[in-house]
Amino acid sequence: MSSSDISLSESTSVSAFEEQAPPSKSRWMHWFTYILLIAVAALMLFPFLWLVSSSLKSQVQIFAYPPEWIPNPPIWQNYVDAMTFRPFHIYLRNSIAIASLNVIAVVLTSSLCAYGFARIRFWGREFWFSIVIATLLLPSIVTLVPQFIIFTRLGWIDTILPLTVPIFFGGGAFNIFLLRQFFRTIPEELADAARIDGCSEFGIYWRVMMPLSKPALITVAIFTFLASWNDLIGPLVYLRTPDTYTVAIGLAQFRGALTTRWDLQMAAATVMVLPVVVLFFFAQRYFIKGIVMTGLKG
Repeated sequence: MSSSDISLSESTSVSAFEEQAPPSKSRWMHWFTYILLIAVAALMLFPFLWLVSSSLKSQVQIFAYPPEWIPNPPIWQNYVDAMTFRPFHIYLRNSIAIASLNVIAVVLTSSLCAYGFARIRFWGREFWFSIVIATLLLPSIVTLVPQFIIFTRLGWIDTILPLTVPIFFGGGAFNIFLLRQFFRTIPEELADAARIDGCSEFGIYWRVMMPLSKPALITVAIFTFLASWNDLIGPLVYLRTPDTYTVAIGLAQFRGALTTRWDLQMAAATVMVLPVVVLFFFAQRYFIKGIVMTGLKG
């Protein structure tokens, strides 16, 4: 190879590297984006950190000025006193039972409805799907009184049935929409191959669609768990005895009983928030993937 060819190849590689190297402006934009995201994340995390810090302080330390972020010393007894003042173990058991049943109900029923709207062709499919979506415009508080009358006549008051049984009928319009959009991103050829092998429509839904839709299903499960765990209006209306109370009601009554014990209230609130944080920590990868992939097609 001649010296001219070598110099030509070197100049070509240098020019290619310069074209691939990001300009300084783009590099600064990346740094600015990272700094902005970190600042917003710290701002969003600030209340939670203050909650955990205050749960380990005394009354005097909570309202001290300037604020003390690190408890000195940490008072772990606040959690013991908070959990024993009210039967929080019963509240936790009831909340976990209601949330678990609702997650199972929503994942099964909403996915089944979504599969029908996404893959089964029937007369008026788009019209009925529009009706389902239109129910999102109806505030839940509007149907609260009729539902209360129905459940009263059924004898379901002071049980968890009004908070769980209706969820088994459809699973909610938003969840149906979310899963329908995800199902439409799955290639139709997979379903056709299953039909050639003699698989029924339910078999395609259960053996093909469900395993491929784990990110969307986990996203729906997280949304449902959060809604059930934080729900206060439903338990407040339908539950009457302390043995059926949820964590949300227990925390509301806890605050009313101890208006001056902010240290114990902070400890009780931390216990209520902790399962949600742990759930999101372990499921965030599927949650983000389900949100990003939903709606990529049609």
